[in-house]
Amino acid sequence: MNEREARAILFSAVEGGHPLWSREIFSYGALVTIEKLRTGRYDPIKFEKLIKTVATTSADSVLTSIEKTGADFVTPGDLNWPQSVEDLLAPPIALIVKGNPATISMQSLAIVGTRNPTHYGARIAGEFAAGFVDRGWGIISGGAYGIDSFAHKGALIAEGITMAVIASGVDINYPAGNARLFAELCESGAIITEVMPGNPALPARFLTRNRLIAALSQATLVVEAAFRSGSLRTARDAAELLRPVMAIPGPINSPTSEGCHRLIGERAAEIVTSVADAVEFVGANR
Repeated sequence: MNEREARAILFSAVEGGHPLWSREIFSYGALVTIEKLRTGRYDPIKFEKLIKTVATTSADSVLTSIEKTGADFVTPGDLNWPQSVEDLLAPPIALIVKGNPATISMQSLAIVGTRNPTHYGARIAGEFAAGFVDRGWGIISGGAYGIDSFAHKGALIAEGITMAVIASGVDINYPAGNARLFAELCESGAIITEVMPGNPALPARFLTRNRLIAALSQATLVVEAAFRSGSLRTARDAAELLRPVMAIPGPINSPTSEGCHRLIGERAAEIVTSVADAVEFVGANR
């Protein structure tokens, strides 16, 4: 067994974003971690289920199931591995990438927001995506309905590259209504996940997915978000990584802008009102 095969086994056995196992694997390597699991150097009672899973999982079966989806299994040391994700407290063990793996390391802007945007928010998401695409940046979002979709579409209309970081396996179109969008963005960009094929999108996976969106991008823009929103989690993840965070202001009585106003009021995000503002703030013209 080599390091790549060991990572494949652990990738299939460990839920993405697990603080302990991410730290162990990145500190000691996947081969050493598996050896320690097999020789009882981790609590055999506490980690009984994981130990059994690792013992009965074949690296070939894991890699074959990924290959059948037409995706690539990307690990640290690979040419296309995005080193920026290693800034996370819980880096991914590996990534599954469907489309063009070379794009996941390009300079990118994350655009995130509510699943129920106003016409204003939808237009702004598309305009900012196109504006950054025109400057050679990629656009990263979560592939969901709402702001995510309008950001992806804005990039595609501008003939740019966009990537969707999803919370399910690459063979599951979630949401189903975005199946065509996923197919289109894979032609030049990519779908990225740390979830094995066949696995559904679970609530907790959206939160761990958000940290990847923040880590893969050089800056994050929140277009519209409710007072309590997953998009705010992405923004805070980006801030913890010392990446620029921006927010679009909206009407003071708009529920879909309360989250943006919260970020701006807490000085957690820079207020931007135009593509030019955002470009200047992140230094996209440099």
